Amino acid sequence: MTTTVLPATHPLNTDTASSWLVSAYRGERPDTTPVWFMRQAGRSLPEYRAAREGLTMLESCLRPQVAAEITVQPVRRHRVDAAIFFSDIMVPLRLAGVDVVILSAGTYMPMRAWDLTVDTARQTVHTNLLGVVDGVAAVVPQLLRQRGGAIAIVGGVAGYRGLPEALAYGPSKAALINFAETLYLDLAPNGVSVFIINPGLVATSLSARPDCELPTLLSAAEAARRIVRGFAGGRFEIHFPRRFTLMLKLLRCLPYRIYFRVAARSGVRRNDG
Repeated sequence: MTTTVLPATHPLNTDTASSWLVSAYRGERPDTTPVWFMRQAGRSLPEYRAAREGLTMLESCLRPQVAAEITVQPVRRHRVDAAIFFSDIMVPLRLAGVDVVILSAGTYMPMRAWDLTVDTARQTVHTNLLGVVDGVAAVVPQLLRQRGGAIAIVGGVAGYRGLPEALAYGPSKAALINFAETLYLDLAPNGVSVFIINPGLVATSLSARPDCELPTLLSAAEAARRIVRGFAGGRFEIHFPRRFTLMLKLLRCLPYRIYFRVAARSGVRRNDG
């Protein structure tokens, strides 16, 4: 076993050594119990809700007096010896400007009609659709102010038409495609670019399916290269691999009676339960 000796000037050998938090780590019992607070913990405090009344999250962060007040509230209430400054991940974008925002929140759970539950469907829609909507709502004001930049939304080919095992995932991606189209109509005339990225099968943890072998898997690095090329080309829709995605686009043109036969052959599974 190797023992590391800290230099005399190291913080743990000076003032920090006597802090409540470090004392507790050493197994001692300080006169005040230290507590590590994440920012979100403050949301349960009535004084936090009062300080933020009528203000958005970003407005609260950008007003020094409000941000300082929210920061010290847990310290004042619980006498902890440290605070994490109240801020938000969108603050740097607001202050420095936005070039390209890529919104790619996503989750996938295979789901058939007999597997459907409200909670599971709500979780999928909340992540895939509302997570993206939250991000867009946060950046659009800044993009309109600077009359430039771009929003790229990662949708998916599952949004083209109904597919087996995508009872909640498919509708969430279809909604994203529609959402991006409508955004384009509003933002493009104001100098803001909008892209919808509809990848086929990319090798990620979401596409790892031990129960079946998936065709036309691209590496994440290759998918990233194709996305960058799509940005450079200025196309609204970026989709790949093209042989696979063009086949699915063709299916969108088929009448329902033909489409249902084709789709059923690829994924029919009866409910044996």
